[in-house]
Amino acid sequence: MSKKTQKRVKHVPQRTCVGCRTVIAKRTLTRIVRTPEGIIIDPTGKANGRGAYLHNQRSCWERGLKGALAQSLKVELSEADRLMLTAWMETLPAEAEQRSAVDEQA
Repeated sequence: MSKKTQKRVKHVPQRTCVGCRTVIAKRTLTRIVRTPEGIIIDPTGKANGRGAYLHNQRSCWERGLKGALAQSLKVELSEADRLMLTAWMETLPAEAEQRSAVDEQA
């Protein structure tokens, strides 16, 4: 009796961007976490607390900051939290800039 060897397919965790509602791989998104100390951006994806995910696109962050992010984290965002998240958002490329970079690589 010979057993067929099958390759195991590695599980890739999926998460939903709260800005655009797209479901994609967890590693391609940025995690924002509500902790007892406040809201933090979690680049490792492993911090304790309630988390929400956003694409690394300014348009998703703008939509998320309008209310979807606060709703997902089940918290009212303070002015300090909004300033910190907006500052992070400003470092992200605009969608048009991102597309042109992809076009240049092709």
